Amino acid sequence: MILDSVGYVICFGGNNKMNGLNENRLEGFNIGKSKFYNIIDKKEKKYLTRSALFWTVIGPGLLAAMGDNDAGGVISYCITGMKFGISLFIPFCIFLVIIPYTVQEMSMRVGTMSGKSLIKLIEKYYGKYWMKYNVAVLIVENILMLSTEFIGMTAGLIVIGIPILIGTAISLILVLSIIIFAGYKKKEKMALLIGSSNVLFIIIAFIVHPSAVFIPHNFISFNLIHGNNDLLWYIAAVCGNSIAPWMVFFQSSAYMDKGGIGESHILARRMDIRIGCIVQVIIAISILIFGAALFGHVQNIENAGPAELILGFTNYFGKSIGILFALGIFNAGLLASITISLSSSWCVADAFNWPHSLNNKIKEARKFYTVYVGSVVIAALIILIPNLSLNFMALITQIISGIIMIPIIIFIILLSNKKEVMGKYKNSLFLNIRAYMIAAVFIGTSMLFLWSLL
Repeated sequence: MILDSVGYVICFGGNNKMNGLNENRLEGFNIGKSKFYNIIDKKEKKYLTRSALFWTVIGPGLLAAMGDNDAGGVISYCITGMKFGISLFIPFCIFLVIIPYTVQEMSMRVGTMSGKSLIKLIEKYYGKYWMKYNVAVLIVENILMLSTEFIGMTAGLIVIGIPILIGTAISLILVLSIIIFAGYKKKEKMALLIGSSNVLFIIIAFIVHPSAVFIPHNFISFNLIHGNNDLLWYIAAVCGNSIAPWMVFFQSSAYMDKGGIGESHILARRMDIRIGCIVQVIIAISILIFGAALFGHVQNIENAGPAELILGFTNYFGKSIGILFALGIFNAGLLASITISLSSSWCVADAFNWPHSLNNKIKEARKFYTVYVGSVVIAALIILIPNLSLNFMALITQIISGIIMIPIIIFIILLSNKKEVMGKYKNSLFLNIRAYMIAAVFIGTSMLFLWSLL
């Protein structure tokens, strides 16, 4: 059904209204070199099958979702499963899937119908102050998140005997290597290949899951969460991890860079986002399950980092499981480092009107790639600080993410209700109710977190 829908929208979508925009002249994006533009909009004959068309369309939505299950997220979900079991947080994660889908879908529609990235629309309709605010908080948040990615990547390398300095250098080189590939399409394919390693977490969950005898009991018993004063911290963190600011800005710019604006692209991109959200929640649940399998096996959970977790899996489930977990967290950190850094680069370059297309060579967009390299290098240097706790950084970063998402969600809601931007694709009443309820959830969890500090 998905393939049929995608095939229809691409092959028969016909009316590609673009609100008077010239797609070849998207600000800052060099889509004249976009393979997606040439295949879809110019209907190149080498892509005739629905499956080929589908794999051409899919990308930004799926990458944003897979990148959200990053090294910090993996550790946070794992620790959550270890502390609280699966009774509360698996249903909670399933319920929360509506958040990333709603926010990402609105953001996608706004960009697709306007032909502008989210940061440029904020500047146009709400002024330079809010544009600068969003750029500033995104950069700070992204550097914190990137640091957790590097801690996760280096941890796996440390376990196999590679010193932290060498491990950091290896991780840094791999993250930077993505920019040497020519064109958006090749970079996207490479990122999707890295993201496919998420399947490792599903494999681990099947192998080490809690005993089937106790699973029904775990779902009807909430005794594991009684007496945990930090429960609100973890609820806020899981809520914040459902969608991060970088995801919104990454997806907005990635669709622009990939090429294709106007209503004929909306259905295909909705499918991309839906698949991404499904993958995201499946991976999150898998991590919670094998985290719960380590319940009682790791001492001092709050201070356990990736190295301690890898060691825990190795000691209680065998070396192969430890290696699989190490590979999974390494690749999760690698993918997230790429997507998070790109969101920073696109956002900053867009704000200053620099060329910012992945279809550009380094010499054609030096400032854009400089931001990418700079953010990655800063994050790599931060993890060299002695006694840095990934757990605390991952938890606090996700909580901060949830707080700064509040104005971003509101901006997206306001923009998606502008008739001049959206035309007939503006939000329905039902969607607005759902969107404002999501904003209320983020406000509520943020207030609960602040209250818990008192």
